[in-house]
Amino acid sequence: MRSFARLWRPVLAQTSRSARSFSTISSLRNKIPETYEEEHAVLQDMAKTITDTDRVRLNGMRNIGISAHIDSGKTTFTERVLFYTGRIKAIHEVRGRDNVGATMDSMALEREKGITIQSAATFCDWIKKDIDDSEHNYKFNLIDTPGHIDFTVEVERALRVLDGAVLVLCAVSGVQSQTITVDRQMRRYNVPRITFINKMDRMGANPWRAIEQVNKKLRIHAAALQVPIGAENALAGVVDLIHERALYNEGNHGEKISEKEIPEDLKELVAEKRNVLIETLADVDDEMAEIYLEEQIPTPQQIKDAIRRATIARKFTPVLMGSALANRSIQPVLDAVCDYLPNPSEVLNTALDVSNEEKPVNLIPAQEEPFVGLAFKLEEGRYGQLTYIRVYQGKLKKGMTITNVRTGKKIKMPRLARMHADEMEDVDEVGAGEICATFGVDCSSGDSFTDGTRSYTMTSMYVPEPVISLSIAPKSKDSPNFSKAINRFQKEDPTFRVKFDPESKETIISGMGELHLEIYVERMKREYKVECVTGKPQVAYRETITGKVPFDYTHKKQSGGAGQFAKVMGELSAMESQENEFTSQIVGGKIPDKFLTACERGFEEACEKGPLIGHRVLGVSMLINDGQVHVVDSNELSFKTATIAAFKSAFMKAQPTILEPIMDVSITAPTEFQSNIIGLLNKRQATIADSDIGSEEFTISAECSLNSMFGFATHLRAATQGKGEFSLEFKHYSPAPPQLQKELVAEYEKKQKEKK
Repeated sequence: MRSFARLWRPVLAQTSRSARSFSTISSLRNKIPETYEEEHAVLQDMAKTITDTDRVRLNGMRNIGISAHIDSGKTTFTERVLFYTGRIKAIHEVRGRDNVGATMDSMALEREKGITIQSAATFCDWIKKDIDDSEHNYKFNLIDTPGHIDFTVEVERALRVLDGAVLVLCAVSGVQSQTITVDRQMRRYNVPRITFINKMDRMGANPWRAIEQVNKKLRIHAAALQVPIGAENALAGVVDLIHERALYNEGNHGEKISEKEIPEDLKELVAEKRNVLIETLADVDDEMAEIYLEEQIPTPQQIKDAIRRATIARKFTPVLMGSALANRSIQPVLDAVCDYLPNPSEVLNTALDVSNEEKPVNLIPAQEEPFVGLAFKLEEGRYGQLTYIRVYQGKLKKGMTITNVRTGKKIKMPRLARMHADEMEDVDEVGAGEICATFGVDCSSGDSFTDGTRSYTMTSMYVPEPVISLSIAPKSKDSPNFSKAINRFQKEDPTFRVKFDPESKETIISGMGELHLEIYVERMKREYKVECVTGKPQVAYRETITGKVPFDYTHKKQSGGAGQFAKVMGELSAMESQENEFTSQIVGGKIPDKFLTACERGFEEACEKGPLIGHRVLGVSMLINDGQVHVVDSNELSFKTATIAAFKSAFMKAQPTILEPIMDVSITAPTEFQSNIIGLLNKRQATIADSDIGSEEFTISAECSLNSMFGFATHLRAATQGKGEFSLEFKHYSPAPPQLQKELVAEYEKKQKEKK
């Protein structure tokens, strides 16, 4: 990797010159860039349209999220940020002895379990001191996100509205399974990040190994901006590689930063790591490559400018290190957020113009522009539904009337507030680029709002499909709070799904994992005083076919008066993808278009509940190429019914099979329990994909069916004396073992007979 800049010096120099002569863009709103270079050019042209007042306001603003694998120290890090910025007066720990808990874990369940369940938003001010002692004021909108994959939608919606992120890694474990998931989410929403290696005070901490993993596993260029002073318990501070100075934390809570000379024993390492930083930047930044190929020594400002350009371009992540729990080196991370992460005017946000065939439109973060905002999170607060809104364009004022683009409904803003975990601070107006909260707005998560002069809608966030279900019923039948809780949780969390099964007369809830559903059942009990009885967790199986079968089905029904008649002919076949497809090749109008539409509806309905075990169908293509119509008896219902019957009949002849969800499993535990865990995985017929053995801990990555993972948490605790942890993430669907398929089919047939 290091040789890249040397090999491609002439090419890099040429690229740099051509990038600077990028053509001016005529239409700012309609130019949709395909590359970062084009995106940057659009942003530069947009900057010319923003007033000086807006520019100053936006330059001092950062919308950032804190994301990481479970138990990497996100909430502990956020607590220090709030303390050092003066937002809170005392530090509380995630699992503190003072029974207060971390500020951002405002839910009682979060404090009891020591995990973050809901993302929490706050705002704070940071005064950044430069090397020349000049001061600059910055405002942070900060969101602390959960680490558990079960609450992944909280991370999705936070990253959807943020401009940058801090990726927290554990100095001992490095890049873990959920780190890779978070990295994928950041790439999905084009979110630049800085990386903070936490827990440098732990035994076995190795930041250089973690940086190597970021380069290799996350496939993004990364280099350290710091070298630690001391190790493990003796961690005292860091050496700043850019300005070549030692920074020590002093005071009871590390609130004072003192600058000293670099320790003699670190000078050689500092010189080596500074060269690595410059070489890595030369690989990703044209201007730094020119300096490097001319064999000049870059100035600190040139290095900082290169880091900023490469970070915002999402080609590089600067790495800082310290320990949140030990109050070491958190302030330099805040300075890095100001220096290297983009302000709202440096990120291109695009909406779709509903009134113009949903053509993409670039939004300008100026207060004079028409208002456009996105409701990205809903929460039931003390005063009703709390709606979090990101303002992308224009301004939002208290008492202002806004329009929900999805429903067309006009709403008057009764109250505006900035959130600090579960507390709030009322404000009169919020400008473009900011995040706020409001009450009394009836909407769903992902709804877009405008001032009524535009019909712009923001693109929605990615919502993963649930993988686990269970039946639920209140112990007391006369409990109106049960339906209130169900409705609220569905509105708040797009991954929490509820349906009523008319055959079993049961309410089925679906979610991302056992913990996900367990939390909601517990919340019903605590927040709504509803005790619930739950059934055995059910896996979200899918049905498909592996063959190709022709069908010829005639539906006739005559019972006096107008009858029903429909004949459909065609072919049912398997698809390579897991999408379903309906096509028609009717020649000569043998089946009118309105009946073909009814056929398509019948196909979609048949796919919702497959004939094999009653689960959804995937990867099936239905082609109708012939049919017959009766002049009097044919209607839309007849053709819909005929299509459903033809589908079921052909499906059972086309080598049907059951698919089960395969999960990515990541287990971390002390090294002495390695053989126990491999034994546990072998019992569940898991396929071990990778293992990473450290000095104290090891991590095993494997693939295993979700069905085999029920109750795994209990067995893991027993096998590791409570010291092991694991995470599950859906990977893909795969054919279930033949014996399991037989059992599932037999069980389904038995249920069907009992109903009859």
